[in-house]
Amino acid sequence: MPPPPSRPRAPLARSTLIKMGARIAVVIALTTFFSFLHMQHTLRAEALAQLEQHVSERSQREQAIFLLAQDNLGVARKALEERLRSLSPEDVDARFDRLFVQLPDGTIRSRLEGFDGTKMPGVFVPRGVTVDLDMRRRLLASYDVLAQYGPAFHVRFTDTFITLPEGPIIIYWPARATWVHDAEPGFRVTQQVYFTASVPARNPERRTLWSEVYTDEVSGRSMTTSTLPLDLEGQHVASISQDVLMEELLARTISDHLPGAYNVLVREDGEVIAYPGMAMKGGISQPGSMADEGHLRSIIERVKNRPRGQAVVELPEHGEYLAVDQLQGPGWNFVTVLPKSMVTKPALEAARYVLLLGLVSLVLELAIMAWVLRRQITQPLLVFTQATDRVASGDFHLELDTSRNDELGQLARSFRLMSDEIQRREHALREANESLEQRVEERTRELKEVHLQLVQSARRAGMAEIATNVLHNVGNVLNSVYTSAQLAKERMTGMRLEHVSRVAHLLDEHQADAGTFLAQDERGKNVVPFLEKLGRNLLEERQQITTLLDDVGRYTEHVGDIVKVQQNYARTPRLQEPVHLAGLVEDAIRINAAGLTRHQVKVVRQLADLPPVLTDKHKVLMILVNLVSNGKYAMDGVPVPDRILSVKLEQLPHEPVRIQVHDNGMGIAPEMLTRIFQYGFTTREEGHGFGLHSSALAAQEMGGSLTVHSDGPGRGATFTLELPSLAVPQVA
Repeated sequence: MPPPPSRPRAPLARSTLIKMGARIAVVIALTTFFSFLHMQHTLRAEALAQLEQHVSERSQREQAIFLLAQDNLGVARKALEERLRSLSPEDVDARFDRLFVQLPDGTIRSRLEGFDGTKMPGVFVPRGVTVDLDMRRRLLASYDVLAQYGPAFHVRFTDTFITLPEGPIIIYWPARATWVHDAEPGFRVTQQVYFTASVPARNPERRTLWSEVYTDEVSGRSMTTSTLPLDLEGQHVASISQDVLMEELLARTISDHLPGAYNVLVREDGEVIAYPGMAMKGGISQPGSMADEGHLRSIIERVKNRPRGQAVVELPEHGEYLAVDQLQGPGWNFVTVLPKSMVTKPALEAARYVLLLGLVSLVLELAIMAWVLRRQITQPLLVFTQATDRVASGDFHLELDTSRNDELGQLARSFRLMSDEIQRREHALREANESLEQRVEERTRELKEVHLQLVQSARRAGMAEIATNVLHNVGNVLNSVYTSAQLAKERMTGMRLEHVSRVAHLLDEHQADAGTFLAQDERGKNVVPFLEKLGRNLLEERQQITTLLDDVGRYTEHVGDIVKVQQNYARTPRLQEPVHLAGLVEDAIRINAAGLTRHQVKVVRQLADLPPVLTDKHKVLMILVNLVSNGKYAMDGVPVPDRILSVKLEQLPHEPVRIQVHDNGMGIAPEMLTRIFQYGFTTREEGHGFGLHSSALAAQEMGGSLTVHSDGPGRGATFTLELPSLAVPQVA
């Protein structure tokens, strides 16, 4: 009786809970992931919109001072133009001498008597400048305009000044009230960058221009200067300027930014004005650097190359968003850089809460499901398991709950029916088993008889195959025997032995005067040289006939070995002997010499000088004779001058000895390459299909292999015989 099945290692309830938990966990993970993507997309859109709005509002605040400066310069230019037109020449000289004085150093400055630089503008004319009536008029007009508008402009601007193209400057700068008296005599305002940019050649539109941020030589403060030129009747008569201090703007740019973001102020030409890491000392910007200079250059290039009209762009290589707006006036770009992590961080926080709630829900669901499975499935299945054990032990009287209307109730009823059916079939099997043994004994006797018949048939088939191989190989060798015998016969027939009898007859006729005949007679003089030549010829013919007879003997010996090989075809061990493979290859070519000559095939040898190897030379010779013979017939369709049979012997380091026989004949189709070594397969009408089959078997018996390669019909074929490289043991 078989033992009852063991309890399963993985209960159904637990495996079900694990599988369902895994599936629910995947759903929670996917839900969390897609929630993260959705929130990230939403937060990104909101963050970019807020970023764009922030930069727009920030740029409007920052550009107010620049727009105000441009408005002030426009008002001042209009007032200066009106004052120049209304000022009469009669008022110029008297007022000029009352307000200004020429000093011994050659300069013209404001008179010290009654001068208060905190309430009125000052005048400075450098040394070497010619002051004519027109210049006096322009100096007084500029003085009047600054006296009128300077104090009002000073509410937002530190100074206002007017520069004449010849070099004089009229300035209202309460913070530096004595500037016009402290300036060096040769100081030229016209050499400053903000004035040179206002000349007609560099400002043909005659608009307000802003200089680069620089440090003033007199005050030592960081500032930028706005300059508006005034032209009258096509002549540049003056340039009105205001300085805007940069300390507050630079400080706000660096320190006042969105949480997690930072600001960069950059000009259109790519020059950086303010950026994180810039030091501020005494209100003056000092050279500084970001942590990564390449990072700053990437921001500048992205700002310069952004699409026109696009306020927010992405810097993917650094994971940042750039919001850009241009400050009206100087045209600087105010850039706020927001890292992507500031956008994804809230999404990650929200996704973390979603994942946590999902895991809590998963634990509660699995707990409830475990209780339900235990009550509704695990306990009923345990009853079924016990019933199965009882049926396996041969007890078919079961007590199952068949009152349930669900699947388990239906399973219980089906189980009862199955138990009854098993009991009935077991009884039937006992009855059938009693008659089965007798039938098995009868069938066994029949199979033994059939087996004996098959063994006899197989033995006869094997003997037929051996006989066929013997005939095929012996036929190849006998052809060579016949060829050698015919050549020996031709040599014997071609020997001119009748000349010997003629010479003997001639000597017999002159036996009495043999000396005189041999010395003086013309025919006698030729007798001795002729006999010498005839002797050498007979020796050569005898040597060649002896060689041919030796070939006949060797071929006959090979016939005997072929028979012995086929007699021992059942893979019985053969004696291995040292063999020079190059000589064996030459023997194979010599065996086929008559056929090669008859078919006009040229043999090309590439035989390496290898040391002797241990192998069965008669099997190797049988294989090579077959390969050379097949290559000869394969070139029947090739023109006579092109019939070339290549035989190559080589051995690479740590590889078996390889003998290749290549012909440029009819080739082999790809579908025939797998059948070429099958028993009885041949491509020649007069072929038998035994040579390659027996050669492949012989190569396997020697521990080697015989393979073939062909590029297709008409492209020749290469047969490769590989033999184990068994070195001949050295004799002490």
